[in-house]
Amino acid sequence: MIDTAALRSKIIDLAIQGKLTEQLPTDGNAEDLYQQIQAEKAQLIKDKKIKKEKPLPEITADEIPFEIPANWKWVRLRDIVQIINGDRGKNYPAKSTLSHEGIPFISALNLNGDGITEDDRLLCLTDEQYNRLGSGKLERNDIVICIRGSIGKHGRYPYDKGAIASSLVICRPYIYLDEIGCFIMKWLKSYLFVNEIGKYDGGSAQPNLAADNLKKFLVPLPTLSEQKRIVAKLDEVLTEIKIIDELQSQYASNVDVLKSKIIDAGIRGQLTEQLPEDGTAEELYQTIQTEKAQLIKDKKIKKEKPLPEITADEIPFEIPDNWKWVRLRDVCRKIVDGDHNPPAGIKQPTDYMMLSARNINDDKIIDIENVRYLTKEVFEEENKRTNLEIGDVLLTIVATLGRSCVYREQYNVCFQRSVCVITTLLDSDFLKRVFDAGFIQKLMVEGATGAAQPGFYLNKVEKMCIPVPPLSEQKRIVAKINDVFGALDERDRL
Repeated sequence: MIDTAALRSKIIDLAIQGKLTEQLPTDGNAEDLYQQIQAEKAQLIKDKKIKKEKPLPEITADEIPFEIPANWKWVRLRDIVQIINGDRGKNYPAKSTLSHEGIPFISALNLNGDGITEDDRLLCLTDEQYNRLGSGKLERNDIVICIRGSIGKHGRYPYDKGAIASSLVICRPYIYLDEIGCFIMKWLKSYLFVNEIGKYDGGSAQPNLAADNLKKFLVPLPTLSEQKRIVAKLDEVLTEIKIIDELQSQYASNVDVLKSKIIDAGIRGQLTEQLPEDGTAEELYQTIQTEKAQLIKDKKIKKEKPLPEITADEIPFEIPDNWKWVRLRDVCRKIVDGDHNPPAGIKQPTDYMMLSARNINDDKIIDIENVRYLTKEVFEEENKRTNLEIGDVLLTIVATLGRSCVYREQYNVCFQRSVCVITTLLDSDFLKRVFDAGFIQKLMVEGATGAAQPGFYLNKVEKMCIPVPPLSEQKRIVAKINDVFGALDERDRL
């Protein structure tokens, strides 16, 4: 299995070190944000909404665990948020007086790392009990951290009203900006936060962290703009990891099925972010149509009859808004099958070969010795049809259906009828992954005709409906799938 927990941790650590996002000159620097926060804090003290506290110790060079970008700033947690204890006095409610209706009274049991879990463990206060509390009252978007027992457990409060148990504290930013709250939530999942706990944990049988020590925790503070980018990037990447995690949990016992599910997720746009700077697939499609029109004008390809419009019934799943469903022929320069009446080969091996479907599998031309050898003269006559180019996609369409590979090595080869040669104007590796997807495999099997050797013939191949993202995203999808497959293959080697 891919260790997705370790992968998540590594990604978060890179993010809070400034290694996952770009630092832009237009962002300014975190010192400006820090001064803005201090000004707001001073105003809260002046308005007697919070109490003035003793200054925290200066951060020393020995404390700093890693370098951060030049426009960031190291701060202590209390420099940017209030730390609010729960009410631990005579008004603290006994558990026996709580019910499942009323105002939520949050304990560590209810914190799930993102928000609050509502189940039978969530107990509630009456209005009277809530009103008697002197502190520890929650507001919407407060961050809650456990400091006794399950130290470090956390969540963000989603409701307008609530209160915390005595084992928790509230972190409330002095300036309510969603970017700050979201960034702190990511920091709470980092190794730095865990390491800070280790520095101050009392080490007793009951794990305990004093609120005064929590205030001293180190936080790398980026500019507000970069905080937003970090959170967005992490949400994107962690969503991708979650999808992989879910697929692994379902298909852990069968790597081949797991890989097919990962491909399906990729070609549905679930493994990559759709970026505005990519443009749209419609723009790519129009560029391709212009290129094809020029090729027709230059008599390099023939003009063909338009294919029928894609109907709603043909679309097997939803795709992102900036993608487009197209027919395969509309995004290809050439789609041809091999020789219907292949010439007889010769026994003596030569450098000229005719391949069949059995020579294509797992993104490779395989079993190159088991072929039909041709003379140079016969090969040159046959190759006029397929005219194979580096980057062409080869697809098996007779008997053995749906195997494919990208032609990468220069062989003197042509093909029998069982292989289709596709010169695409998309990314070749992306198209290969589309052919690997479950919906194409199903389409070919169900659409094949013929008893002895079922075939999914050229006219059907041309009309295939495929999902097309912008070109940049095609490349990201291929890279993401290859990364995951590499990790799975490495796991199997261990």
